[in-house]
Amino acid sequence: MRYEIRVDGRMTETLVKAFPELDHVLMAGQTVLFGAVVDEAHLYGLLARCQSLGLRVLEMRQMPSS
Repeated sequence: MRYEIRVDGRMTETLVKAFPELDHVLMAGQTVLFGAVVDEAHLYGLLARCQSLGLRVLEMRQMPSS
């Protein structure tokens, strides 16, 4: 499964490095993290990581398979 996680604000390189399994793009005051998510546990782990780093998740969605 591929997911996109949209976070409020522009994440620093240090914060981006906390998500080595995901790619990212900065756009209009937001950071979009995206990439493969192995299973539900991985997904919840990503969200917990966002929370522990004080990131505000604006949107999360599953992307269509390519």
